[in-house]
Amino acid sequence: MRSPYAVRSADRADAAVVAHHRAAMFRDMGQVEPAEMAALESASCESLTQALEKGEYVGWLVVCAGEVVAGGGLIVHELLPRPGHLSGGEEAYVLNVYCEPPHRRRGLARALMETILDWCRGRRISRVSLHASDEGRPLYEGLGFTATNEMRLERLSE
Repeated sequence: MRSPYAVRSADRADAAVVAHHRAAMFRDMGQVEPAEMAALESASCESLTQALEKGEYVGWLVVCAGEVVAGGGLIVHELLPRPGHLSGGEEAYVLNVYCEPPHRRRGLARALMETILDWCRGRRISRVSLHASDEGRPLYEGLGFTATNEMRLERLSE
């Protein structure tokens, strides 16, 4: 039997659904209050429309019966030379991996990540990084991702 799901590339017209997934992802992780969802979604849609149009954000969506039910994407940036990679190379930062609740636990996030990693291999990306939610961590570990020593300082401009 054929799967009802298909993965396709995202384009500028998909900015609103990617923005919705982004806001819902942060809501589900407890990082945004429901009352703040609309503002985050709107601001994200504006940024994503431009980034998708310019190719600064590359995304993929999972569609079922004409409806987008999951998605994920990445941003690529140049790396400086470092030990083991004297030519520098590119890093893909994976973000916005989200699946609508009724479609979870069906392998959609894994299919998205495999598509993303295949794209990265085809482009010869030298490093792929992401921030994992507690729920997503087993998936990423199963794909070979390892925890790093990253630290963060936020709200520097306040």
